[in-house]
Amino acid sequence: MADRLMNGGCMVEKFDMPEVGGYQLVYKFDNGYGASVVKHDFSYGGKKGLYELAVLDNEGALCYTTPITEDVVGHLSMGEVDKLLVEISHL
Repeated sequence: MADRLMNGGCMVEKFDMPEVGGYQLVYKFDNGYGASVVKHDFSYGGKKGLYELAVLDNEGALCYTTPITEDVVGHLSMGEVDKLLVEISHL
């Protein structure tokens, strides 16, 4: 399968989370979906330098009804996060 680029515009905000030893990236796509990507001491894989991703709806709330996932996805490399972000941008 060929690599796909993100569809449309994308805004990203970074929030430092020093109280849990990490940070959060919040992505917002033109299609109304978004993603929360976290890496901290309590995220799935965070202590190993890996990321956890959740799909967000158009109000910024966790969205459990997409073909991407019905939960959060943890233990991801940044390459795996990038692939999921592309999928979210095409919803």
